[in-house]
Amino acid sequence: MPYNEQSITSVRRWSPKTFSFTTTRPEGFHFENGQFVTLGLRREGRLIPRAYSIVSDPREPDLEFLSIHVPDGQLTSQLAELEVGDSVWINSKVTGSLTLDHVLPGRNLYLLATGTGIAPFISLIRGDQVFEHFERVILVHSVRTAPELSYRQEIEHRAGDRLRYVPTVTREAHANNRRGAELFRNGELFRMLDLPPADPDQDRVMLCGNPDMNREMTDFLKAAGWTMTNYKGVGNFTVEQAFVGTRAGD
Repeated sequence: MPYNEQSITSVRRWSPKTFSFTTTRPEGFHFENGQFVTLGLRREGRLIPRAYSIVSDPREPDLEFLSIHVPDGQLTSQLAELEVGDSVWINSKVTGSLTLDHVLPGRNLYLLATGTGIAPFISLIRGDQVFEHFERVILVHSVRTAPELSYRQEIEHRAGDRLRYVPTVTREAHANNRRGAELFRNGELFRMLDLPPADPDQDRVMLCGNPDMNREMTDFLKAAGWTMTNYKGVGNFTVEQAFVGTRAGD
């Protein structure tokens, strides 16, 4: 696949282990809210690529990405050292299963993320279409430490009756120390928000996070009568598990 050399336009460090950055956008680069793309660095004549969800809304001029810093990571350890003006290489092909095409329209859309898995959901809530497809969007973000609640101020600014935000922190003192997936499974999430229990006939779920959360929620939803979107058709929940870029955190 063709890669285009682009420049870093900004860097933001959310915590010692998470950071985001924006890049120039390749000419003719099109994507949908919630998709991901492969990007990488060239070192010693070799490209080191990884897949990253696009945080940006398609109407924004630059591309934005959220990453975890793995000290010995082949790519992330080098990405974490990038500065404005440095180069990255971005693939021209985008894909992903967290777009609105991957779930049926419905009443409430639950977005469950851990760590940097929040990235595609930021893209979704920055767009207009998600609020045209659903009466209400509930974004649940679980992390280990409070500084990892990336984009918190932006989400809180956007929040209201149609966008509900539930941040949880699992490894330090916080108002909510329960994992978001656990709150969904035991029903506490709906009681907290004064919403009816999630119903597969009316509501939809998107999952993006660490493999344990993805697997546990997938098993739970299937056992409760939910249908996952796959090559056979569009269901009432979908999960992104095709890459490692969003699997950090609790």
